Amino acid sequence: MERLSGILLHISSLPGPGGVGSLGKEAFAFADFLKDSGMHIWQVLPMGPTGYGESPYQSSSMYAGNPLYISLETLRQEGLVHYADDELGEDKDPDRVDFDSVRKIHDALLRRCFQESREKLKEPIAAFRAGAPWVDDFALFTALKNHFGGIIWTQWPDEDIRFRKKNALDSWRTRLQDEVDFHIFCQYLFDRQWKALKAYCNERDILLFGDMPIYVAEDSADTWVNPKVFQLDKNRVPRRIAGVPPDYFSADGQKWGNPLYNWNWLRLTGFSWWIGRMKHMLNMYDVVRVDHFIGFANYYSIPYGAPNARNGKWVKAPGKSFFRHLRKACPGARIVAEDLGSVNKRVRKLIDFTGYPGMFVLVFGFGGKPEENHHHPSHWLENSVGYTGTHDNDTVLGYLKRADEQEVRLAMSTLGFTDIEDGPEAFVESVLASPCRMAVIPMQDLLHLDNSARMNLPGSIGGNWGYRMQKKQMTRELAEHLRALNEKYRRM
Repeated sequence: MERLSGILLHISSLPGPGGVGSLGKEAFAFADFLKDSGMHIWQVLPMGPTGYGESPYQSSSMYAGNPLYISLETLRQEGLVHYADDELGEDKDPDRVDFDSVRKIHDALLRRCFQESREKLKEPIAAFRAGAPWVDDFALFTALKNHFGGIIWTQWPDEDIRFRKKNALDSWRTRLQDEVDFHIFCQYLFDRQWKALKAYCNERDILLFGDMPIYVAEDSADTWVNPKVFQLDKNRVPRRIAGVPPDYFSADGQKWGNPLYNWNWLRLTGFSWWIGRMKHMLNMYDVVRVDHFIGFANYYSIPYGAPNARNGKWVKAPGKSFFRHLRKACPGARIVAEDLGSVNKRVRKLIDFTGYPGMFVLVFGFGGKPEENHHHPSHWLENSVGYTGTHDNDTVLGYLKRADEQEVRLAMSTLGFTDIEDGPEAFVESVLASPCRMAVIPMQDLLHLDNSARMNLPGSIGGNWGYRMQKKQMTRELAEHLRALNEKYRRM
């Protein structure tokens, strides 16, 4: 692969009407901005319906798209729904997404669209449904969850539907038919708009770079439909859950709560569930980043109900055997291994075996001694993706403002800047100048923003995922500056 660069900006962070970014004209405008900037990669976070705390990493489906990102404006232009501009509500803070308010308005207008256009779109929806075998179960799951007041599926009062007995499935599908059809309708609209955006990007030589969480949420259609895939007890409650031990982010570690995989069962089935999931992701994106790639080599197992992640244990995962199957099923797949965290010899051997590029993160590069710090720029390699930071980090400016004096001095001497305010530009240039074949910069760092624009603080609840870029920040001057940097560092 040639030397490429790109920007990390989630769809929800785009500007535009309705209080949240969408797959509408602002997404197409951002693709144009990337093209003008000499960028060839647009990285987004997981695109599924967000779960608890709005985290895209705790979705109710690994296949479904988030209806919140459907462009209502595009639907209105296509004559599929009618509404007045003031029905979108007031966008009180263009820098943040008010998820509760936005979701309420969005849902009401999508339901109006459903009533106005379901018959008009009957044939294309039927075609979509035939090519998306997951969508009926997802729609039923979502309808049931709404019917039961949003509680986790393992607590639904009807035991027969929890255990997916055929009579219960047939009965509830009939009872909730209109609601099920609405959720299928929304997934059709999302798929239609996503494919249009992807085609537009690819025509402009822009690769869509998606993020796939290694784990799925406990409260998801995936665990409800495929209980054998996971380590669940007889009541289909997880025996042990995923997370990471105490680290840079948290003294107690992180207890993610996701059910762990039953790798023995998966191995007996030729990893068919996983291969199906990967094929879907590789069809949706041009490049896929596998979040927490470490979990394919060894995973951290925490007792269900534990107060924190301190008492977990490392367990070996299938490693090479899975990737032999994947290589055969998906030849030539463009996959990036998110190899941050507890990287041991087993993880390194697995990455070497796959040949996938790993990651370097520059804000991690100045703690301790340079010769011992994997992320110090002197250690960066060609077959890798270089970042200033990720969605889980401080912005560069936020990092420099709160890092200890020794780290800041090392960053200044290494990258050649003397004022903290000049740090973001120096970090950006360093990543673009690096040997990494792919260089990806969060939009916040290109705009030199502080931690008020941070996307996520791991281990915290509330106040995350809400960052939005303002339209006025996507300037011609910035595009020209980035193009000049890409030319300078041979990333055109």
